[in-house]
Amino acid sequence: MNVRPNQDAQIVFVEMVNRRSRVVTFGLLLVVLLLLVESTFEQTQARLSSPAEFTALLELRSSLGLRSKEWPIKSDPCWFWRGVQCRNGSVVGIDISGFRRTRLGSRNPEFAVDALANLTLLESFNASMFLLPGSIPDWFGERLSSLKVLDLRSCSIIGPIPSSLGNLSNLNALFLSYNNLTGIIPSSLGQLSHLSVLDLSQNRFTGSIPSSFGSFRNLSVLNISVNFLSDTIPPGIGNISSLQYLNLSGNSLSSSIPAQLGDLDNLVELDLSFNSLSGSLPADLRGLKNLQKMAIRKNSLAGSLPGNLFPALSQLQLVVLSQNAFTGNLPDVLWTMPNLSFLDVSGNNFTGVLPNFSFNGNATASVFNLSQNMFYGGLPSLPRRFSFIDMSQNYFEGRVRDYAPSNASFGMNCLQNVSNQRTLEVCASFYAEKGLPFDNFGQPNSTQPTTNDTSGKSNKKWIILAGVLGGLGLILFLVLVLVLFLCCWRKGGTSQRGNGVGPVPAGGSPPPPGMPINFSSLGEAFTYQQILQATGDFSDANFIKHGHSGDLYWGILEGGVRVVIKRIDLSSIKKETYLLELDFFSKVSHTRFVPLLGQCLENDNEKFLVYKYMPNGDLSNSLFRKINLEDDGLQSLDWITRLKIAIGAAEALSHLHHECNPPLVHSLLKLGLEPRPCLLAEIRNSDAGGCYL
Repeated sequence: MNVRPNQDAQIVFVEMVNRRSRVVTFGLLLVVLLLLVESTFEQTQARLSSPAEFTALLELRSSLGLRSKEWPIKSDPCWFWRGVQCRNGSVVGIDISGFRRTRLGSRNPEFAVDALANLTLLESFNASMFLLPGSIPDWFGERLSSLKVLDLRSCSIIGPIPSSLGNLSNLNALFLSYNNLTGIIPSSLGQLSHLSVLDLSQNRFTGSIPSSFGSFRNLSVLNISVNFLSDTIPPGIGNISSLQYLNLSGNSLSSSIPAQLGDLDNLVELDLSFNSLSGSLPADLRGLKNLQKMAIRKNSLAGSLPGNLFPALSQLQLVVLSQNAFTGNLPDVLWTMPNLSFLDVSGNNFTGVLPNFSFNGNATASVFNLSQNMFYGGLPSLPRRFSFIDMSQNYFEGRVRDYAPSNASFGMNCLQNVSNQRTLEVCASFYAEKGLPFDNFGQPNSTQPTTNDTSGKSNKKWIILAGVLGGLGLILFLVLVLVLFLCCWRKGGTSQRGNGVGPVPAGGSPPPPGMPINFSSLGEAFTYQQILQATGDFSDANFIKHGHSGDLYWGILEGGVRVVIKRIDLSSIKKETYLLELDFFSKVSHTRFVPLLGQCLENDNEKFLVYKYMPNGDLSNSLFRKINLEDDGLQSLDWITRLKIAIGAAEALSHLHHECNPPLVHSLLKLGLEPRPCLLAEIRNSDAGGCYL
């Protein structure tokens, strides 16, 4: 009778034993796996085995004045020194980017890296944003034969690039931007067959682009922008089939754009802006089938745009052709490109009647600048999805339609219901030259025959009567306004005296939501993608602080420019706050204000303002002596420096209070702006301790 329960108990016991054996087996396997991983890691990150390399690292630590915090002297470099990477007991990588010197090391910084010559297996050396004043030694290309990555951005390096760098046959990436390098670019760099990134931007190179650059076979990024290069663009660059990013802007390159650039079928971004290029835009560029960004602003290009160019460039997101001498009509395909979100053709001689804009693709927001051309006829239909559109300084006629976007500019045209338009004579003359009828601001044509004298006299009487009545009404209105103004002024003066607050001018009140802002004076219009790329998708590592009107992030733009980006969330603050800041920078310009480099207004719920980066932070963090002798930065401010800071702040405030018309009082309560800290620029002999608001 009890056989069945015993059998069940045995079955349960067997299952428990099997389960425990499986757990034990899994645990043993996990332990073995961990031991294998640990042994592999130890083999990769073993202790430094070479006494000569340890001595070299100690010498490098001493010559550069590195702090014990990063490189503790009594610890194994492979395990405990920040930025040191080892493999099989040898040093293969050193990264001191952004390190801070000790106080002693900051007194006389030099390009003192001779100890690197003894690290023969070194593959990567990154010293970006670490002060290394001096020249790159010739032995770099002779003793560091294993080097794959050399990053010396923003190191204050001077002198020429040694031609010996062309011997680094294993080099994959060379970053030398934001320095003071001079001379010509050595043609020997064209021998670097494995090179994939070459960034020489923001220096003082002269001469021409070496023709040997056409020999690159693996190069994907070539940036030589903002130098003093001249001559022509080498046609051989079209042979770099792997090239994805080409930036030659900010030089003095001349002649025409070589048609061979159209062979770069992998190119994603092309920037030839701010040069002296002439001729026409070659139709051969239609071969750039993967191109997303084309910027050729501020050149001397002329002629009409090729009709077969843009239909082949279906991936385009950004097109900037401003400040050239292009003529003719804009291709109709521009208005239907599926991904185009930024178009700037301002400052040319384009003409014709614009078609109605339509968007059938993925472009979620659009910024179009068609200003300073010779477009005419009626305004096209303008979808509200435009973030901003500038159609000013053309010859559009008629009326602005009610459904036109509010963030649009129509000044200096021939429109009827918009202020700040061209004169009647100028508009009539323009349309007469083209043999076209002109709407004449809705007034009867002066050449139209009159009716009989009786009706003319009757009309004249009515005009005189209307003028008299209108004049009386205007006088009464002005008297009423004056009385109201005096009453308000007296009430405001009493209130201010009672609270002990000084008067705030009318210019200091926030602008109404619909106020016109001169966007052309607010710097460059950045795309949202550029903002994301600059800040690493608003990474926590880029976060600076929470501001009154938005969060602040530091970032690096595509050209290597360091900036500070204010992220304004319109769901948490009033729209008038950021409009006020835009209005402020559109009207106020002074050397003692932190420059506003641009803005991004694409998104409805978020706006972004881009400012110049001030490397020494704000004054509140630099007023007092730092006790730690190994810390870097502004250790102590002497009285001369403090005086210059005070003068800089006074200059900025004096400009606001006395030189602006109307005067601006910077007050949190009255203006709605956050109080601006005193920011410190780089200390130079001519501007030590400069203060910027």
